[in-house]
Amino acid sequence: GDATDEDLVMGEVDGTKTFLFPHLHFVLGFNGDQIVSTKVTTDVERRVDISDTSEPIEVAFSYSVEWFEEPELAWKDRLSRYAESRFVPPNFEIHWLSIINSIVLVLLLTAFLTIILLRVLKNDFSRYMELDDETLEEEESGWKLIHGDVFRFPQHSDIFCAAVGTGNQLMILTLFHLTLALLNIISTTRRGSILAGVVVLYCLTSFVGGYTAVRLYRQMNGKNWVRCILLQAALFPAPVVTVFLWVNSLALAHGSTSALPFTAILTVVALYVFVSFPLTVFGGIMAKNYASADFDAPTRTTKVAREIPTEVPFYRGRPFQVVIAGFLPFSAIYIELHYIFASMWGHQIYTLFGILFLAFVLLVIVTSFITVALLYFQLAREDYRWWWTTYVNGGMTGVFIFLYSFYFYFQRSGMNGVLQGSFYFGYMSIVSLAFFLMLGAAGFQFSMVFVRYIYSRIKSD
Repeated sequence: GDATDEDLVMGEVDGTKTFLFPHLHFVLGFNGDQIVSTKVTTDVERRVDISDTSEPIEVAFSYSVEWFEEPELAWKDRLSRYAESRFVPPNFEIHWLSIINSIVLVLLLTAFLTIILLRVLKNDFSRYMELDDETLEEEESGWKLIHGDVFRFPQHSDIFCAAVGTGNQLMILTLFHLTLALLNIISTTRRGSILAGVVVLYCLTSFVGGYTAVRLYRQMNGKNWVRCILLQAALFPAPVVTVFLWVNSLALAHGSTSALPFTAILTVVALYVFVSFPLTVFGGIMAKNYASADFDAPTRTTKVAREIPTEVPFYRGRPFQVVIAGFLPFSAIYIELHYIFASMWGHQIYTLFGILFLAFVLLVIVTSFITVALLYFQLAREDYRWWWTTYVNGGMTGVFIFLYSFYFYFQRSGMNGVLQGSFYFGYMSIVSLAFFLMLGAAGFQFSMVFVRYIYSRIKSD
């Protein structure tokens, strides 16, 4: 339809005419026996005035088709026409601006860590290495003072190790999936192909999750490694199954075609039971029998835990830290995130997987750097409970992504209703959880390298 002669008077539209265009003209391009392009237009001269709704109007709908040959447009390049359509406007420059924004943030963080942290550490190292024992006892403070507690293992180590293993598995899965999409091995235009690739790759990478979880658990002197394997095998699938059962049941109740058929559900269950779970168990057994169980901490842990100072400035407190830990990495990807959301929940087609790969790598780097910076300030205030803290700080970007999904739903998507809301927020919670686990594991492991490095180069009894 169309509206003409609009006159806005006192908040109401006066003198408006509405037209219906009943004729559609299809322009179809073909290469050999394959259709490679299509365009639909209307005939302005054949419009019908439907402004008066008091009486019924008989309208004759029609269409016409025009065929033309396009030998220069190959089947595999047919989606290039979408980039020229006004429905998906050219925005390649915006994507590069997003990458440049991320690179600048990485450079700034690198300079910050290099200039500030290394300078402070150099001064600390010099002071600690030059002081004698008596002066050291009187003047030592900060991160050096907790050398006997910093490698004290966290509470609920089985859950922690399962979370690290799951994050490592999802990280490998994401990198593999983006690489396959970048190389056009996985079709990104066929409906359901990306999701099917995620399911298959998750099953095939289960060995990574089981192996890394049990190896870390044994290094923490864990005894019940079977429990650790079971936790790792269920930590991510359990929320996925819960959300899926809810949204699929809701879709069936509404008679929606988005409900997954029983055969597809059976296939996914079979993949998990016969591929994913056995590989997880196999990875755990390999770690138990062949991986080193020695944590090899550079300092000895005391038997009695040190008291942690409770009075700290607000900018060193946990609430401020988690906001900074999530906001800075999120600011590096929010431009690209908009187009990903529009592709997932809108009509747009996302094809710039090279840009997406770079954005993901930069996201991991920024998250790791921010986590290490916040870790140093935490150790400097003599708080040695860094294990869970670094994991949560690293994963806070996932929380920001979930918060952004609310803005997109209410301001950009145009969706409403129980069914659409359940699908949207259900699956966005799963995506956000995946980012939380991935980036949390990356932040923790990068922090582990940092902690080992600084405590291996100081004098301690």
